[in-house]
Amino acid sequence: MPLNISCPGCSTLNKVPAERLQDGPKCGKCKQPLFLARPVELTTANYQNMVTRNDIPVLVDCWASWCGPCKQFTPVFEQAAGLFEPKLRLAKLDTEAEQAIAAQLQIRSIPTLILFKQGRESARISGALPLGQLKQWLNQNGVDL
Repeated sequence: MPLNISCPGCSTLNKVPAERLQDGPKCGKCKQPLFLARPVELTTANYQNMVTRNDIPVLVDCWASWCGPCKQFTPVFEQAAGLFEPKLRLAKLDTEAEQAIAAQLQIRSIPTLILFKQGRESARISGALPLGQLKQWLNQNGVDL
């Protein structure tokens, strides 16, 4: 059964057979890779397609440039993107630049990680986690890595 996967470049939805996710699929519209081994930057323009329309789980890191723990967590989150794609899409939301989305998500502290499945929030945790703890938290919340 094909999965809907949003392109990180142009936000176009692509249908990709589940068994082909590991084969480096490319966007049918812009021809860019659907998985970049790094987090996708979320904006008002791409939020809906990236978070609510992907058939794979999406993990959003809500952060701000002035936040020390956020800066410390950035390398861990980037490493996780390289390890966990294509089973999981990782995305970053700059809560200062995208205040409307941050308000919609009711972000009260940063960093906050929000796991979305089938477009709905399924889990949330605040604070920077080491990679092993992040993987454990994802597994506890039904993400099979």
